[in-house]
Amino acid sequence: MEAFAAAGIHLQTHTLKIILPVGVSFYTFQALSYSIDIYRKKIEPTRDIIAFFAFVSFFPQLVAGPIERATNLLPQFYARRNFDYAKAVDGMRQILWGLFKKIVIADNCAVYVNQVFDTPQTQSSSTLLLAAIFFAFQIYGDFSGYSDIAIGTARLFGFNLMRNFNFPYFSRDIAEFWRRWHISLTTWFRDYIYIPLGGNRVSKAKVIRNTFIIFLVSGFWHGANWTFIVWGGFHALLFLPLVLLGKNRKNTNTIAENRIFPTITECFQWGITFLLVIAGWVFFRAKTIGEAVVYLAGICNTSFFEIPTGKKLIIRCFLFILLLLIMEWLNRNKQHGLEQMDKVKPIFRYVFYYMIVLAILLFAGKEQVFIYFQF
Repeated sequence: MEAFAAAGIHLQTHTLKIILPVGVSFYTFQALSYSIDIYRKKIEPTRDIIAFFAFVSFFPQLVAGPIERATNLLPQFYARRNFDYAKAVDGMRQILWGLFKKIVIADNCAVYVNQVFDTPQTQSSSTLLLAAIFFAFQIYGDFSGYSDIAIGTARLFGFNLMRNFNFPYFSRDIAEFWRRWHISLTTWFRDYIYIPLGGNRVSKAKVIRNTFIIFLVSGFWHGANWTFIVWGGFHALLFLPLVLLGKNRKNTNTIAENRIFPTITECFQWGITFLLVIAGWVFFRAKTIGEAVVYLAGICNTSFFEIPTGKKLIIRCFLFILLLLIMEWLNRNKQHGLEQMDKVKPIFRYVFYYMIVLAILLFAGKEQVFIYFQF
């Protein structure tokens, strides 16, 4: 700002926030991957400037991902595309599911989460825990909802974007969670930072170093706030035992594969992983580390068995989250939560679609800006 002041231009902090491009980190990382892959001779530089700029600024995923690789997206701008009705219909289904997750799940949960996180000292333990759980579904519905909309929209135009979420809350350990959460960013850090540092094929001391680097960088990517750094460090501590014991790729298959219900062991692993992820989300959501510590301490007090406040909103959020979990559980080995709807009889399929549309129109939460627009 001093440089601008010397030129006679007086800027305020809020002015700088306005002029900062939305989603700058997403398309910066996308452009970086193109340059790095050329340097590594994985791809040839394109001579088609229109295709290049279309790749960097492809509108569906421009502001919040997925962060595409040139090896996947750039060749699609060269190819001739014909309208594919089946892909377009599936794209519309994914868009509808993304809208439901954002407008109905995330925005409703946000109302409750904001109320509780603004006044954690006055809330009961049960209310604090419920708000933390709702934030887990808020951020998932918000971010994966955007990804579903972006991927579905791209499919309408004949483009196939990479998957960004693979039902992460069905994970059985933290390593599996990170293979399923924000996949485009996780694999970006893996391919361009973690592996060049030696990955896990070096000494244990360097494995520890590499793990902390990758998670702390991930935290810092979300913002220059100590809460994000602690969030990244917390996940590094959870991930380290798995990678040091060689168990970080233990759960690479789908939970309850070829079965309707998970085993007791899978349920236990699933529950523990989800609770650990929720603890991390408290640091992610809190404004300061102290606020996060007070929040977590509040969950552990004697008011745990009190009835949470805000019954009407709780019931609404709970019912919609239950619908989300049922649909995504049934499609947990598919690309999105409505992929198998084409196998349902038309009358039931369209009734369900209209129910989702009505839920969006009648039960939309208070409008909330996408969380990841700030990153």
